[in-house]
Amino acid sequence: MRSSGIPYLLPMLVLSGLFFVLPLVLLILFSFTRDGAVSLQNYAAFFEDPFNVKVLTATARLGLETVAGTTLLGLPVALLYWHSGPKTRQVLVFLSLVPMLTSNVVRTFAWIVILGRQGPISQTLMALGATGAPFSLLFTEFGLVLTMTQIDLPLIILPLVAVLSGTRRDLSDAAATAGAGPWRIFVTILLPLMVPGLLAGWILVFASTSASFVTQAVIGGARNVYVPQLIYREVGILFDWPLASAIAVILLVLTGGTLLALASLARHPRFARYV
Repeated sequence: MRSSGIPYLLPMLVLSGLFFVLPLVLLILFSFTRDGAVSLQNYAAFFEDPFNVKVLTATARLGLETVAGTTLLGLPVALLYWHSGPKTRQVLVFLSLVPMLTSNVVRTFAWIVILGRQGPISQTLMALGATGAPFSLLFTEFGLVLTMTQIDLPLIILPLVAVLSGTRRDLSDAAATAGAGPWRIFVTILLPLMVPGLLAGWILVFASTSASFVTQAVIGGARNVYVPQLIYREVGILFDWPLASAIAVILLVLTGGTLLALASLARHPRFARYV
């Protein structure tokens, strides 16, 4: 008689319950309390303030802009992987993994130098005559999107590579033999095959960008406020933990809603056969 695998899963289930499920439940319950009573006051206070709504919109916009940036850079890398030999593929995977071996904090502070007035972006544009004086991209949304795109780029490259590594390469050869050009092969064959990797990468990038407190605070500065900074303000400065819990739940719902939207897109008849 085969033994059940539950005893082997029990330690993992206990740890997940204690350190993930239980804190999440407590967070949600705490978000509905105010002065010791159950109330929706925390959520009402958040949405009644136009500044908070603006911050929530800015956070969603930042996530979508980073998704767009990582997609524009990740697709060419994935196509290069598709057309490369085994050795080149190994190099591409290695180069994609290298940034993840460095701390997110270290990469964030490196971007302070890159985006600064004396950084390579400013100096290169000055040398090309595109600008007459040094400039800084620090504390701007564009600079933050650049930083988040570089930091989160592996999160979309690796799912695309995983999908393409299991795809038969003779599909594009057969299409080329039938007279299809490179763009037609990309649009009708490769892009639909990459849909699962794209959806997985978009979810990871959006969730990572929306919750990246350190990078948002250091690169975005005080002029660009996002939801994680609101949570920090309520917890560390105003000590309003119920409101901070409500804001955290709202951020969780924002990320979860994006995940559900992408999952619904994956179930579309046009994409369902590829996922």
